[in-house]
Amino acid sequence: MLVEQIMKSPVVTLRAANTIAEALQLLRTHRIRHLPVVDDEGRLIGLVTSRDLRSASPPIDDLPKQLDDLQKPVGSIMNTDVIVGHPLDFVEEVAALFYEHRIGCLPIVNNGKLVGIITQTDLLRTFVELTGVHQPGSQIEIKVPNEAGMLSKAAAIISERHVNIASVLLYPDPDPNDKILVFRVQTMNPLPLIRDLQNAGYHVLWPNLPGVTS
Repeated sequence: MLVEQIMKSPVVTLRAANTIAEALQLLRTHRIRHLPVVDDEGRLIGLVTSRDLRSASPPIDDLPKQLDDLQKPVGSIMNTDVIVGHPLDFVEEVAALFYEHRIGCLPIVNNGKLVGIITQTDLLRTFVELTGVHQPGSQIEIKVPNEAGMLSKAAAIISERHVNIASVLLYPDPDPNDKILVFRVQTMNPLPLIRDLQNAGYHVLWPNLPGVTS
């Protein structure tokens, strides 16, 4: 899946000359936590977050200072070292950037101009949709040898029952000679599938039902 398929566009933005007060108002109005800062040509020049803005606002009991600070330009507090993505990046690669750099959002730039933004919430929603856990169904986990063709063989057994596979995930096993396959299947009764997989010699890890799975 490509970034352009899940990014938000158009993006709520600021200019460097906008005040902290204006930025706070935008956050409240749009219920967002990240505001890219762009120049007059739409090029990304910085980023401010709700945390940046809270840190720049003095305590409420110091009203004169608060009023002064709220009129400061966001250009004075914005982060200019911003990690960005491209619309044709893969979502998996973008997720790795979030994990490695511990960022909360990723502005998306094309030909030097801001065209979209992705947040942690967008990634989580995409993961839920890709795995199919928001749809009725069942999950089956099996341990298989780390060999070519094991996925297609297990999927063929499920197909024989005329059950649709909503998603497939592959996890490493502590034993490097094995892998764990996780099938999300569109049936509320996985017992026939479990029995078929067991009869074919697969080690079913989940569901771990007494007398049904090993």
